[in-house]
Amino acid sequence: MEYGLIGSKLGHSYSKIIHEMLCGYRYDLCPLPTEEEARAFLTRRAFKAINVTIPYKRLVMGSCSYIDPRAKAIGAVNTVVNRNGLLYGYNTDYLGFAYLADAHGVEFTGRTVLILGTGGTHNTTSAVAKDKGAARVLTVSRHPDPEKGELSYAEAVHSGADIVINTTPAGMYPNVGVCHLDVAAMPGLEAVLDVVYNPDKTELILRAEEAGVPVAVGGLEMLVAQAVYAAEYFLDRKFDDAPAEIRAITAQLRKEQLNVALIGMPSCGKTTIGRALADRLGKRFVDLDEEIVRAAGRSIPDLFAAEGEDGFRAREAEQTARFAREGRQVLSCGGGVVKRPENLRALRQNGVVLFIDRPLDALTVGGGRPLSTSAEALKTMEAQRRPLYLAAADAVIPNETTVADAVAAALEALDAIFVH
Repeated sequence: MEYGLIGSKLGHSYSKIIHEMLCGYRYDLCPLPTEEEARAFLTRRAFKAINVTIPYKRLVMGSCSYIDPRAKAIGAVNTVVNRNGLLYGYNTDYLGFAYLADAHGVEFTGRTVLILGTGGTHNTTSAVAKDKGAARVLTVSRHPDPEKGELSYAEAVHSGADIVINTTPAGMYPNVGVCHLDVAAMPGLEAVLDVVYNPDKTELILRAEEAGVPVAVGGLEMLVAQAVYAAEYFLDRKFDDAPAEIRAITAQLRKEQLNVALIGMPSCGKTTIGRALADRLGKRFVDLDEEIVRAAGRSIPDLFAAEGEDGFRAREAEQTARFAREGRQVLSCGGGVVKRPENLRALRQNGVVLFIDRPLDALTVGGGRPLSTSAEALKTMEAQRRPLYLAAADAVIPNETTVADAVAAALEALDAIFVH
Protein backbone atom coordinates (compact mmCIF):
# COMPACT_ATOMS: atom_id res chain seq x y z
CA MET A 1 0.00 0.00 0.00
CA GLU A 2 1.34 3.44 -0.90
CA TYR A 3 -1.37 5.73 0.52
CA GLY A 4 -4.39 4.95 2.65
CA LEU A 5 -6.30 5.06 5.90
CA ILE A 6 -6.08 2.84 8.98
CA GLY A 7 -8.65 2.53 11.75
CA SER A 8 -10.74 -0.13 13.44
CA LYS A 9 -13.85 0.36 11.25
CA LEU A 10 -13.81 2.10 7.89
CA GLY A 11 -16.96 0.94 6.15
CA HIS A 12 -18.46 4.38 5.58
CA SER A 13 -15.30 6.46 5.15
CA TYR A 14 -15.22 9.08 2.38
CA SER A 15 -11.43 9.40 2.56
CA LYS A 16 -10.74 7.15 -0.43
CA ILE A 17 -13.13 9.15 -2.61
CA ILE A 18 -11.66 12.47 -1.49
CA HIS A 19 -7.98 11.59 -1.93
CA GLU A 20 -8.44 9.90 -5.30
CA MET A 21 -10.59 12.80 -6.52
CA LEU A 22 -7.98 15.28 -5.30
CA CYS A 23 -4.68 13.73 -6.35
CA GLY A 24 -5.39 10.74 -8.57
CA TYR A 25 -3.21 8.31 -6.63
CA ARG A 26 -4.60 5.05 -5.30
CA TYR A 27 -5.79 5.35 -1.71
CA ASP A 28 -6.64 2.17 0.19
CA LEU A 29 -8.89 1.65 3.21
CA CYS A 30 -7.15 -0.68 5.64
CA PRO A 31 -9.37 -1.69 8.57
CA LEU A 32 -7.37 -3.00 11.52
CA PRO A 33 -9.83 -4.27 14.16
CA THR A 34 -7.28 -4.77 16.96
CA GLU A 35 -4.35 -2.84 18.44
CA GLU A 36 -2.15 -5.85 17.77
CA GLU A 37 -2.91 -5.60 14.04
CA ALA A 38 -2.32 -1.86 14.08
CA ARG A 39 1.07 -2.25 15.78
CA ALA A 40 2.09 -4.94 13.32
CA PHE A 41 1.08 -2.72 10.39
CA LEU A 42 3.16 0.16 11.74
CA THR A 43 6.13 -2.12 12.39
CA ARG A 44 6.15 -3.31 8.77
CA ARG A 45 6.04 0.30 7.51
CA ALA A 46 4.93 -0.91 4.08
CA PHE A 47 3.46 2.43 3.03
CA LYS A 48 4.51 5.87 1.82
CA ALA A 49 1.96 7.81 3.89
CA ILE A 50 -1.26 7.11 5.75
CA ASN A 51 -4.10 8.77 7.55
CA VAL A 52 -5.14 7.44 10.93
CA THR A 53 -8.61 7.44 12.45
CA ILE A 54 -10.36 6.09 15.55
CA PRO A 55 -9.03 4.53 17.74
CA TYR A 56 -5.36 4.70 16.74
CA LYS A 57 -4.53 8.43 16.68
CA ARG A 58 -2.65 8.17 19.97
CA LEU A 59 -1.26 4.68 19.44
CA VAL A 60 0.63 5.66 16.26
CA MET A 61 2.55 8.31 18.17
CA GLY A 62 4.64 5.55 19.76
CA SER A 63 5.90 4.52 16.33
CA CYS A 64 6.84 8.00 15.13
CA SER A 65 10.45 9.22 15.15
CA TYR A 66 9.21 12.81 14.80
CA ILE A 67 5.93 14.34 15.92
CA ASP A 68 4.90 17.83 14.91
CA PRO A 69 4.68 20.10 18.00
CA ARG A 70 1.00 20.83 17.40
CA ALA A 71 0.18 17.10 17.18
CA LYS A 72 2.25 16.46 20.29
CA ALA A 73 0.41 19.17 22.23
CA ILE A 74 -2.98 17.79 21.13
CA GLY A 75 -1.92 14.21 21.87
CA ALA A 76 -3.11 12.80 18.55
CA VAL A 77 -1.64 12.07 15.12
CA ASN A 78 -3.86 11.55 12.08
CA THR A 79 -1.24 11.79 9.30
CA VAL A 80 1.93 9.69 9.14
CA VAL A 81 4.60 10.01 6.45
CA ASN A 82 7.27 7.35 5.92
CA ARG A 83 10.58 9.00 5.06
CA ASN A 84 13.33 6.42 4.48
CA GLY A 85 11.89 4.12 7.11
CA LEU A 86 11.32 6.84 9.73
CA LEU A 87 7.75 7.81 10.56
CA TYR A 88 6.78 11.48 10.86
CA GLY A 89 3.48 12.33 12.57
CA TYR A 90 1.20 15.33 12.03
CA ASN A 91 -2.31 16.44 12.95
CA THR A 92 -4.31 17.86 10.04
CA ASP A 93 -7.58 17.55 11.95
CA TYR A 94 -6.55 20.82 13.64
CA LEU A 95 -6.18 22.52 10.25
CA GLY A 96 -9.43 20.94 9.03
CA PHE A 97 -11.47 22.18 11.96
CA ALA A 98 -9.89 25.63 11.80
CA TYR A 99 -10.85 25.78 8.13
CA LEU A 100 -14.46 24.76 8.90
CA ALA A 101 -14.79 27.50 11.51
CA ASP A 102 -13.17 30.17 9.33
CA ALA A 103 -15.18 29.21 6.25
CA HIS A 104 -18.41 29.90 8.15
CA GLY A 105 -17.24 33.04 9.92
CA VAL A 106 -17.22 31.56 13.43
CA GLU A 107 -15.61 34.04 15.83
CA PHE A 108 -14.03 32.48 18.93
CA THR A 109 -12.50 35.58 20.51
CA GLY A 110 -13.97 36.14 23.96
CA ARG A 111 -16.58 33.39 23.47
CA THR A 112 -17.62 30.55 25.75
CA VAL A 113 -17.19 27.28 23.86
CA LEU A 114 -18.98 24.09 24.81
CA ILE A 115 -17.39 20.86 23.53
CA LEU A 116 -19.48 17.68 23.61
CA GLY A 117 -17.31 14.62 24.22
CA THR A 118 -13.99 13.82 25.85
CA GLY A 119 -12.14 11.86 23.14
CA GLY A 120 -9.22 12.80 20.92
CA THR A 121 -11.20 15.16 18.71
CA HIS A 122 -12.15 17.12 21.83
CA ASN A 123 -8.49 17.99 22.28
CA THR A 124 -8.17 19.05 18.65
CA THR A 125 -11.20 21.35 18.62
CA SER A 126 -10.29 22.71 22.06
CA ALA A 127 -6.82 23.64 20.79
CA VAL A 128 -8.35 25.50 17.83
CA ALA A 129 -10.83 27.36 20.05
CA LYS A 130 -8.13 28.40 22.54
CA ASP A 131 -5.68 29.43 19.81
CA LYS A 132 -8.43 31.59 18.31
CA GLY A 133 -9.02 33.41 21.60
CA ALA A 134 -11.92 31.62 23.31
CA ALA A 135 -12.53 32.99 26.81
CA ARG A 136 -13.69 29.64 28.19
CA VAL A 137 -13.74 26.08 26.88
CA LEU A 138 -16.14 23.78 28.72
CA THR A 139 -16.39 20.01 28.36
CA VAL A 140 -19.65 18.03 28.38
CA SER A 141 -19.88 14.31 29.05
CA ARG A 142 -22.68 11.80 29.55
CA HIS A 143 -20.66 10.64 32.57
CA PRO A 144 -19.05 13.86 33.79
CA ASP A 145 -16.05 13.90 36.11
CA PRO A 146 -16.60 16.86 38.48
CA GLU A 147 -12.91 16.88 39.42
CA LYS A 148 -12.10 17.68 35.78
CA GLY A 149 -14.79 20.34 35.67
CA GLU A 150 -16.89 18.40 33.17
CA LEU A 151 -20.58 19.22 32.80
CA SER A 152 -23.59 16.99 32.30
CA TYR A 153 -25.82 17.65 29.32
CA ALA A 154 -28.47 19.09 31.63
CA GLU A 155 -25.91 21.50 33.11
CA ALA A 156 -24.60 22.39 29.66
CA VAL A 157 -27.92 23.95 28.68
CA HIS A 158 -27.37 26.65 31.33
CA SER A 159 -23.65 27.17 30.67
CA GLY A 160 -24.07 30.43 28.76
CA ALA A 161 -22.24 28.97 25.79
CA ASP A 162 -21.87 30.96 22.59
CA ILE A 163 -20.52 28.09 20.48
CA VAL A 164 -21.27 24.35 20.64
CA ILE A 165 -18.93 21.75 19.10
CA ASN A 166 -19.92 18.09 18.93
CA THR A 167 -17.03 15.60 18.89
CA THR A 168 -19.07 12.53 19.86
CA PRO A 169 -20.57 9.95 17.47
CA ALA A 170 -24.11 10.91 18.54
CA GLY A 171 -26.33 11.03 15.45
CA MET A 172 -23.78 9.34 13.19
CA TYR A 173 -24.96 6.89 10.53
CA PRO A 174 -26.56 4.39 10.98
CA ASN A 175 -27.82 5.63 14.35
CA VAL A 176 -29.29 8.83 12.98
CA GLY A 177 -31.74 10.94 14.94
CA VAL A 178 -29.77 10.88 18.21
CA CYS A 179 -29.14 14.17 20.02
CA HIS A 180 -28.33 14.67 23.70
CA LEU A 181 -28.21 18.48 23.92
CA ASP A 182 -31.33 20.68 23.92
CA VAL A 183 -29.98 23.54 21.80
CA ALA A 184 -33.48 25.04 21.54
CA ALA A 185 -33.21 25.85 25.26
CA MET A 186 -29.93 27.74 24.74
CA PRO A 187 -30.78 31.27 23.53
CA GLY A 188 -27.95 33.34 22.14
CA LEU A 189 -26.02 30.53 20.49
CA GLU A 190 -23.92 31.88 17.64
CA ALA A 191 -22.74 28.60 16.13
CA VAL A 192 -23.17 24.83 16.35
CA LEU A 193 -20.43 22.77 14.67
CA ASP A 194 -20.56 18.97 14.40
CA VAL A 195 -17.53 16.95 13.32
CA VAL A 196 -19.84 14.11 12.18
CA TYR A 197 -20.18 14.16 8.38
CA ASN A 198 -22.54 11.21 7.76
CA PRO A 199 -25.37 12.18 7.68
CA ASP A 200 -24.66 15.59 6.20
CA LYS A 201 -26.85 17.15 8.89
CA THR A 202 -27.05 15.35 12.22
CA GLU A 203 -30.04 15.70 14.51
CA LEU A 204 -28.02 18.30 16.45
CA ILE A 205 -27.53 20.40 13.32
CA LEU A 206 -31.18 20.05 12.29
CA ARG A 207 -32.32 21.20 15.74
CA ALA A 208 -29.88 24.11 15.65
CA GLU A 209 -31.27 25.19 12.28
CA GLU A 210 -34.81 24.98 13.61
CA ALA A 211 -33.78 27.05 16.65
CA GLY A 212 -32.43 29.77 14.36
CA VAL A 213 -28.76 29.42 15.27
CA PRO A 214 -26.89 31.60 12.71
CA VAL A 215 -24.25 28.97 11.90
CA ALA A 216 -25.15 25.26 12.03
CA VAL A 217 -22.86 23.02 10.02
CA GLY A 218 -21.66 19.41 9.91
CA GLY A 219 -18.18 18.02 9.46
CA LEU A 220 -17.88 17.31 5.74
CA GLU A 221 -15.80 20.41 5.01
CA MET A 222 -13.54 19.56 7.94
CA LEU A 223 -13.07 16.05 6.56
CA VAL A 224 -12.19 17.37 3.11
CA ALA A 225 -9.92 20.07 4.50
CA GLN A 226 -7.91 17.70 6.68
CA ALA A 227 -7.53 15.40 3.66
CA VAL A 228 -6.25 18.24 1.48
CA TYR A 229 -3.72 19.27 4.15
CA ALA A 230 -2.74 15.61 4.65
CA ALA A 231 -2.16 15.26 0.90
CA GLU A 232 0.28 18.17 1.11
CA TYR A 233 2.31 16.14 3.61
CA PHE A 234 1.91 12.99 1.51
CA LEU A 235 3.29 14.67 -1.60
CA ASP A 236 5.64 17.11 0.18
CA ARG A 237 4.23 20.07 -1.70
CA LYS A 238 1.64 22.78 -1.17
CA PHE A 239 -1.42 23.24 -3.34
CA ASP A 240 -1.52 26.58 -5.12
CA ASP A 241 -4.90 27.34 -3.53
CA ALA A 242 -5.85 24.82 -0.84
CA PRO A 243 -9.15 26.56 0.12
CA ALA A 244 -10.26 26.41 -3.53
CA GLU A 245 -9.44 22.70 -3.65
CA ILE A 246 -11.45 22.17 -0.46
CA ARG A 247 -14.47 24.02 -1.82
CA ALA A 248 -14.39 22.17 -5.14
CA ILE A 249 -14.01 18.71 -3.59
CA THR A 250 -16.72 19.41 -0.99
CA ALA A 251 -19.17 20.56 -3.68
CA GLN A 252 -18.44 17.54 -5.87
CA LEU A 253 -18.72 15.14 -2.94
CA ARG A 254 -22.07 16.58 -1.89
CA LYS A 255 -23.36 16.36 -5.44
CA GLU A 256 -22.32 12.71 -5.70
CA GLN A 257 -23.21 11.47 -2.22
CA LEU A 258 -26.33 13.32 -1.11
CA ASN A 259 -29.92 12.47 -1.93
CA VAL A 260 -32.23 14.57 -4.06
CA ALA A 261 -35.80 14.46 -2.77
CA LEU A 262 -38.62 15.48 -5.11
CA ILE A 263 -41.82 16.84 -3.60
CA GLY A 264 -44.98 18.19 -5.22
CA MET A 265 -48.59 17.46 -6.01
CA PRO A 266 -49.78 14.05 -7.20
CA SER A 267 -49.22 13.72 -10.99
CA CYS A 268 -46.81 16.69 -11.09
CA GLY A 269 -44.12 14.53 -12.72
CA LYS A 270 -41.93 13.52 -9.77
CA THR A 271 -41.54 9.91 -10.91
CA THR A 272 -40.81 10.66 -14.57
CA ILE A 273 -38.44 13.51 -13.79
CA GLY A 274 -36.93 11.54 -10.92
CA ARG A 275 -36.00 8.56 -13.10
CA ALA A 276 -34.39 10.81 -15.70
CA LEU A 277 -32.58 12.82 -13.03
CA ALA A 278 -31.29 9.68 -11.32
CA ASP A 279 -29.92 8.48 -14.63
CA ARG A 280 -28.12 11.78 -15.23
CA LEU A 281 -26.69 11.89 -11.71
CA GLY A 282 -25.75 8.22 -11.46
CA LYS A 283 -27.96 7.73 -8.43
CA ARG A 284 -30.49 5.08 -7.45
CA PHE A 285 -34.14 6.00 -8.05
CA VAL A 286 -36.62 5.27 -5.26
CA ASP A 287 -40.38 5.85 -5.44
CA LEU A 288 -41.48 6.08 -1.81
CA ASP A 289 -45.13 5.33 -2.65
CA GLU A 290 -44.01 2.10 -4.33
CA GLU A 291 -41.95 1.22 -1.25
CA ILE A 292 -44.98 1.78 0.99
CA VAL A 293 -47.05 -0.54 -1.20
CA ARG A 294 -44.26 -3.14 -1.26
CA ALA A 295 -43.82 -3.09 2.52
CA ALA A 296 -47.58 -3.17 3.24
CA GLY A 297 -48.50 -5.73 0.56
CA ARG A 298 -51.52 -3.71 -0.52
CA SER A 299 -52.31 -0.72 -2.72
CA ILE A 300 -52.54 2.86 -1.49
CA PRO A 301 -56.34 3.03 -1.97
CA ASP A 302 -56.63 -0.20 0.04
CA LEU A 303 -54.40 1.25 2.77
CA PHE A 304 -56.55 4.36 2.99
CA ALA A 305 -59.70 2.21 3.14
CA ALA A 306 -58.31 -0.07 5.84
CA GLU A 307 -56.24 2.33 7.98
CA GLY A 308 -57.38 5.83 7.05
CA GLU A 309 -55.06 8.69 6.20
CA ASP A 310 -53.34 8.57 9.62
CA GLY A 311 -52.43 4.93 9.11
CA PHE A 312 -51.07 5.66 5.66
CA ARG A 313 -49.06 8.66 6.92
CA ALA A 314 -47.47 6.50 9.61
CA ARG A 315 -46.34 4.03 6.95
CA GLU A 316 -45.12 6.90 4.80
CA ALA A 317 -43.05 8.28 7.67
CA GLU A 318 -41.52 4.85 8.28
CA GLN A 319 -40.39 4.44 4.67
CA THR A 320 -39.21 8.04 4.42
CA ALA A 321 -37.00 7.58 7.47
CA ARG A 322 -35.73 4.24 6.14
CA PHE A 323 -34.53 5.58 2.80
CA ALA A 324 -33.64 9.16 3.71
CA ARG A 325 -30.78 8.13 5.98
CA GLU A 326 -29.00 6.47 3.04
CA GLY A 327 -27.23 8.34 0.22
CA ARG A 328 -26.80 8.55 -3.57
CA GLN A 329 -30.55 8.39 -4.28
CA VAL A 330 -33.24 10.37 -6.03
CA LEU A 331 -36.36 10.03 -3.88
CA SER A 332 -39.79 10.59 -5.39
CA CYS A 333 -42.01 11.46 -2.43
CA GLY A 334 -45.76 11.20 -2.11
CA GLY A 335 -47.72 14.41 -2.46
CA GLY A 336 -48.57 14.54 1.25
CA VAL A 337 -45.08 13.87 2.61
CA VAL A 338 -44.84 17.53 3.63
CA LYS A 339 -47.76 17.16 6.06
CA ARG A 340 -45.47 15.65 8.71
CA PRO A 341 -42.45 17.71 9.86
CA GLU A 342 -40.51 14.55 10.75
CA ASN A 343 -40.52 13.58 7.07
CA LEU A 344 -38.88 16.83 6.04
CA ARG A 345 -36.32 16.50 8.82
CA ALA A 346 -35.49 13.01 7.58
CA LEU A 347 -35.16 14.21 3.98
CA ARG A 348 -32.97 17.14 4.97
CA GLN A 349 -30.48 15.15 7.04
CA ASN A 350 -28.80 13.72 3.96
CA GLY A 351 -30.15 15.53 0.95
CA VAL A 352 -31.70 18.51 -0.79
CA VAL A 353 -35.38 19.02 -1.57
CA LEU A 354 -36.74 20.12 -4.95
CA PHE A 355 -40.37 21.17 -5.47
CA ILE A 356 -41.66 19.99 -8.86
CA ASP A 357 -44.17 22.73 -9.66
CA ARG A 358 -46.74 21.83 -12.33
CA PRO A 359 -49.73 24.09 -13.10
CA LEU A 360 -52.95 23.07 -11.42
CA ASP A 361 -54.82 22.67 -14.71
CA ALA A 362 -52.18 20.16 -15.90
CA LEU A 363 -52.60 17.87 -12.87
CA THR A 364 -54.57 14.62 -13.17
CA VAL A 365 -57.82 14.08 -11.29
CA GLY A 366 -58.23 10.61 -9.77
CA GLY A 367 -55.70 8.10 -11.08
CA GLY A 368 -55.99 5.92 -7.99
CA ARG A 369 -55.14 8.80 -5.66
CA PRO A 370 -57.61 8.76 -2.77
CA LEU A 371 -57.36 12.47 -1.92
CA SER A 372 -57.70 13.91 -5.44
CA THR A 373 -60.86 12.23 -6.74
CA SER A 374 -62.39 15.46 -8.10
CA ALA A 375 -61.22 18.72 -9.63
CA GLU A 376 -62.49 20.62 -6.60
CA ALA A 377 -60.68 18.29 -4.18
CA LEU A 378 -57.48 18.69 -6.20
CA LYS A 379 -57.81 22.48 -6.18
CA THR A 380 -58.37 22.54 -2.40
CA MET A 381 -55.43 20.22 -1.81
CA GLU A 382 -53.13 22.33 -3.98
CA ALA A 383 -54.06 25.49 -2.12
CA GLN A 384 -53.34 23.81 1.22
CA ARG A 385 -50.08 22.18 0.22
CA ARG A 386 -48.40 24.82 -1.95
CA PRO A 387 -47.18 26.87 1.07
CA LEU A 388 -45.77 23.66 2.59
CA TYR A 389 -43.95 22.75 -0.63
CA LEU A 390 -42.46 26.23 -0.94
CA ALA A 391 -41.34 26.27 2.69
CA ALA A 392 -39.72 22.85 2.40
CA ALA A 393 -37.94 23.31 -0.93
CA ASP A 394 -34.33 24.27 -1.54
CA ALA A 395 -35.36 25.12 -5.10
CA VAL A 396 -38.53 25.21 -7.21
CA ILE A 397 -38.41 23.34 -10.52
CA PRO A 398 -41.10 24.36 -13.05
CA ASN A 399 -42.61 21.47 -14.99
CA GLU A 400 -44.62 23.30 -17.64
CA THR A 401 -43.08 22.11 -20.92
CA THR A 402 -41.01 18.95 -21.39
CA VAL A 403 -39.37 16.47 -19.05
CA ALA A 404 -36.01 17.39 -20.55
CA ASP A 405 -36.57 21.05 -19.64
CA ALA A 406 -37.51 20.13 -16.06
CA VAL A 407 -34.47 17.86 -15.68
CA ALA A 408 -32.20 20.60 -17.04
CA ALA A 409 -33.68 23.08 -14.56
CA ALA A 410 -33.18 20.60 -11.72
CA LEU A 411 -29.53 20.01 -12.66
CA GLU A 412 -28.91 23.75 -12.83
CA ALA A 413 -30.52 24.24 -9.41
CA LEU A 414 -28.45 21.42 -7.88
CA ASP A 415 -25.22 22.91 -9.22
CA ALA A 416 -26.10 26.22 -7.57
CA ILE A 417 -27.04 24.54 -4.28
CA PHE A 418 -23.93 22.38 -4.02
CA VAL A 419 -21.46 25.05 -5.09
CA HIS A 420 -23.01 27.45 -2.58
